[in-house]
Amino acid sequence: MTRTWQISDVTEAARARIATARLAAAYGVPPVERARLTASLGSQLRSCLTKGGTWRLTLETGTASRAGARAGEEVLHAVVTPSPEAAAAGQPPWRVTVPCPEAVADVGVGAVADDPAELAQALLCADEDTTLVLERLAEQEGLVDFHREELQQTNQGVVALHAELDAAGRAQREAFAAERKARTEAENARRRLTFLADASAVLTASLDHHEIVRRLPELLVPEYAASVDVWLFDQDGDRPGPAHAAAAVVAARTGRPQYAAAHPGGLPGVDDQPPSALAPDRPLLCIPLPTRQAPLGVVTLSPPGERWDPDDAVMLVELTRRASIAIDHAQRYQHNRDIAETLQRALLTELPAPPGLTLAARYLPATHGLNIGGDWYDAFRQPDGGVIAVVGDVTGHGLRAAVMMSQLRTALRAYAVDGGSPGQLLTRLHTFLHHLQPDLFATAVIARFHPDDPTVTWAAAGHPPPVLRTPDGGVRTLDAKPGAMLGIPLRQEIADHTVPMAPGSTLALYTDGLVERRARGIDPGIARLADALGSFGPAELDADLEGSADGILRPMLSDSERDDDVCLLLCHLSGTD
Repeated sequence: MTRTWQISDVTEAARARIATARLAAAYGVPPVERARLTASLGSQLRSCLTKGGTWRLTLETGTASRAGARAGEEVLHAVVTPSPEAAAAGQPPWRVTVPCPEAVADVGVGAVADDPAELAQALLCADEDTTLVLERLAEQEGLVDFHREELQQTNQGVVALHAELDAAGRAQREAFAAERKARTEAENARRRLTFLADASAVLTASLDHHEIVRRLPELLVPEYAASVDVWLFDQDGDRPGPAHAAAAVVAARTGRPQYAAAHPGGLPGVDDQPPSALAPDRPLLCIPLPTRQAPLGVVTLSPPGERWDPDDAVMLVELTRRASIAIDHAQRYQHNRDIAETLQRALLTELPAPPGLTLAARYLPATHGLNIGGDWYDAFRQPDGGVIAVVGDVTGHGLRAAVMMSQLRTALRAYAVDGGSPGQLLTRLHTFLHHLQPDLFATAVIARFHPDDPTVTWAAAGHPPPVLRTPDGGVRTLDAKPGAMLGIPLRQEIADHTVPMAPGSTLALYTDGLVERRARGIDPGIARLADALGSFGPAELDADLEGSADGILRPMLSDSERDDDVCLLLCHLSGTD
């Protein structure tokens, strides 16, 4: 089916539009599509009338073959062909296609009359289409409102969700911040504890209080203090004078830490004081060095920055307390060491000079630790003309060992007055020590010389063996089995041993501090002593036994840490004229 209309004025355009609407209705075009078609056509026809000329409208039905329609579907084509003038100006035809679900074989649509009633009827039909379109639009508006409400609710839900997410995010950030803060505080606490442990180990490693005072600033500057000043009170108890900060004087008098600055420090356990006149623009922390009796001194620090962190201040007070303990122990140690060494040297005998026998002794106190006071030597004559030479070592160190050594020395001299061999003397000393000091033990070696006897009788109790050098330069260790240590809880009879000792021979008695080394034990040291003793010629030992003793000590102690006392007693029989 094909219909054509020539359009040159408004009336013809209206008739064509009405005819198109009727034809579309007859072909079952849906109202919305029909209204869309007539509105689109009306707009196009108004445009054509504006341009002038005669335009042609063609309506035809057919099967869909263009994009946008299902294949085989009946459609209605509308084509507006431009006037010759418009076509010449390049105006293209206007086309539109709508589906016809209820297509018919042919529909007769006559010309639209000029009767107003018929035009009115056509307009009413158009209004019906418009009403249907408006109803559809109302339905669509209802759907739009429904979807808008759903969208609004969805938006509100999204906003609420975002608010919850923001709150969760803030809570998570706060938790992360709290965790970072806790981790930072834990790291700082661990750092302070580690520093405190390491610094304490450094301070307690030395038994020299001057060394401790020197190391304290090295530990604190520059991380925890810009400067450190340590004042130690003298033995008479004098306190810092006016040249020192007033806060230091208050700390010494009260025994409490003091903080001197223009503003309160708020440090735990620390009293606030006005700024120091010596340094008014610099805060000072004055911490006493406490002991059980009275402070040893005052440590004055200035902060590495503007002020101290309260936790750092607590750590500094604790470190100062530990430093005070270390200084106090070092001073007590030095005091006891001086007493022990003084007593030790006071009790070391002046060697006798019997005919035909030369004696040379060396005693060196330990230079490290409190290992002083246990080693001793002695030599004296017996009533029968014999000479007793002894070297001993009391277990333990310090003043108690020195006192015990003096008692053993006195007891030995008392027993020797009544006579007796070295073994018998050691047996008596063993009984004496066991009953006098059950928790102390000792080792000793005794040698007895007699001018009428070309032998030496010796006995040992848990002591390193004597070393004998013969006149021909040969050296051997007298390694006969010794007795057990003196004072151990058992009965024992210590045996005597006798070896020939011709003129020109030298017997070396010593303590383990001369020959024993931690890394190698005692046997290599005894072998070294034998080599050193064998390196002298007979003339050297006869002429200068004292120099020979020094010549033995130098190589023997070259690798020693001197952490134990050293005793050496050389007994040389003079050669015949």
